[in-house]
Amino acid sequence: MTRRLYGGLLGMVFVVNFGRVVFAPLVEPLQAAFDVGPATVGAVVSLVWFGTALPRLPLSYVLTRVSRRRIVVVSGVILTAAAALTASSPDLRTLRVGVFAVGVASGTYFVSAVPLIGELYPDRVGKRIGIHGTAAQLAAVAAPTVVVSVVAIATWRAVFWLLAAAALVTTLAFAVGLRRADRVPEEPPARNFRGVLGNWRVVLAGMLFISAAGFVWQGLFNFYVSVMLARGLAPGTANALLTVAFAAGIPAFWASGTLVDRLPTVPYILGLVGAFTAGVFGLTVFRGALALGAISVLLGYTIHGLFPALDTYVLSALPADTRAGTFAAFSGLSIAVEASGSGVVGALVEAGYPFAAVFRGFAAGLAVILGLAAALYWTDRLPAADRVASATES
Repeated sequence: MTRRLYGGLLGMVFVVNFGRVVFAPLVEPLQAAFDVGPATVGAVVSLVWFGTALPRLPLSYVLTRVSRRRIVVVSGVILTAAAALTASSPDLRTLRVGVFAVGVASGTYFVSAVPLIGELYPDRVGKRIGIHGTAAQLAAVAAPTVVVSVVAIATWRAVFWLLAAAALVTTLAFAVGLRRADRVPEEPPARNFRGVLGNWRVVLAGMLFISAAGFVWQGLFNFYVSVMLARGLAPGTANALLTVAFAAGIPAFWASGTLVDRLPTVPYILGLVGAFTAGVFGLTVFRGALALGAISVLLGYTIHGLFPALDTYVLSALPADTRAGTFAAFSGLSIAVEASGSGVVGALVEAGYPFAAVFRGFAAGLAVILGLAAALYWTDRLPAADRVASATES
């Protein structure tokens, strides 16, 4: 029955993540449909990530009172309604509401599903989170092709009607599996919200690693096609490299989820952030399909490898009785920072700054933060479960 529940989560995360990433290949069609510029569309796209962040802090309390499994089902219901609203949007205001609601659904899902995986597989957290992330990344890889195919024969609205139908089907499948899985023991909600607040050092450490990199990635992948066009590539090649960047995340989730269970966690995370920073800088220097293709692989692999590594780091550093609530707080605060990436990039570009200058500045900022994180780790000022474990063993 554990496998049945986990399989249901894999189906749901594919649909949930499709809803989050589908806007990147729709940037150009949305600009044309609503007759707006990149800053406006960038702000609209950012709403899905602000929506992802919004429910996480309140859910850090709710998860001390309500079953994770029930919240997963609620997230699917929200996504079904949100996708239908987005598909039927008559104007930009309604579109904003629908996009934001899609984000709320995804945030609700992830803060309940990831700790649930830790509950189902306590001895293989990294590996199972990696597989779960792989399923999510398959949706990201499929999104550009699905969008181009659907828009070629219908309109952008058809994409969201398909999303609504898929969300309904996968939610019903998980709910049915849940009713048949009563024999799988479930940890009761931990009614210790004060303990959640006491884990602030772990939350801040996790944010230091992911917030800046996530901010840059949000601004990059939502404008990836536009960035590639600015580097001199043809539209078809630019769209293909967006798919390449997402495709690189498939082995990244799988491999990183396994490696983080075996390697010293913090040095591994620092290495991923460093490689991602180098990729962002390289994007502003190199031209040509071959060079930019290699950089796309590097960017896609490192940023997506960072996600399961960070989830495992945070979950492993937390006590069981406050794990779900603290993870919700961590992810909510992190994504609140990350979500503005698209809006900031859109505003800077509309103000006259070229993409190369914008992302060169972002790379410099990442390098500074990476140096700070490394210094804190080597001076024993960061929570590090692997270091504690090795000290205990010795």
